[in-house]
Amino acid sequence: MTSVIPEQVLYSIGFRKFRMWIIQYQSCAFLFLFLILLLIIGYPEGAWAKRVPSPCKIKYPSDANVEWECRRLRKGETLENLFGDRWIDVARFNRIDRRHAYPGVSIKAPKRLEEIENFTPMPEYYEPAESEAKFILIDLSEQFLGAYEYGRLVFSVPVATGEKGNETPSGEFRITAFNSRHKSSLYFIEKTDTPYPMHYGLRFHISKSGVAYWIHGRDIPGYPASHGCIGLYDEEMQKKYYKYPKDPALEDAKTLFEWVISPLKDDKKFHLLKDGPKLKIIGHAPEG
Repeated sequence: MTSVIPEQVLYSIGFRKFRMWIIQYQSCAFLFLFLILLLIIGYPEGAWAKRVPSPCKIKYPSDANVEWECRRLRKGETLENLFGDRWIDVARFNRIDRRHAYPGVSIKAPKRLEEIENFTPMPEYYEPAESEAKFILIDLSEQFLGAYEYGRLVFSVPVATGEKGNETPSGEFRITAFNSRHKSSLYFIEKTDTPYPMHYGLRFHISKSGVAYWIHGRDIPGYPASHGCIGLYDEEMQKKYYKYPKDPALEDAKTLFEWVISPLKDDKKFHLLKDGPKLKIIGHAPEG
């Protein structure tokens, strides 16, 4: 037995399907136009910042000593025009360089800038180093390095150590080689075939599998980001390869390198270093 569906019912069903198709088409068309608009006017503030950890999300033990608030950088804002001659202190407090402090990124903004003047979380005196003419202490939990002479801190700098899955080894080591123009044999500057520059390199460990670990200049993005090496500020390198910043000011990698090899002179070649400074790496890198 069969039944016949009235013609007006078929028409009604067809109209509803057609109407749903129009609604779906309009939604897709709106989305397409929205994406085109983004390409024309650019992404809204913060869109790119979601792709990387925010320095505000990285927790260091010394954060408790400074009152700060999370501040998102807006279009046209830089560390320099926000914090004046204190911008270096703010950069060190955030363990970030100027190339990574761009609009959309959120940073820790101290409520009282005087609290981070010459900021360092490293101890002024380190007893285990009191018999060493030169000694390096790296605290992974603070992402900071301290250089000591007979136990007394002579300078300290922020670092970027190994990311999750590529952790920097902890323990006791010694600087065994140096090369101010060292470059990676494994990694490249993004979107190029140029080996990643590891300027002012100081080798401190070779793993059982033959992987060498260095302290060297690199990008400092505000969170652990290396493949195991220990990175320091090197805006000279960033200007050469990334064309920014225009006026390099942060050159911690060079400072540490010259301190380690002194009184030797740098000829920009690889050299083994006999009885180099001892190095101790403690703590665990923070996760963001």
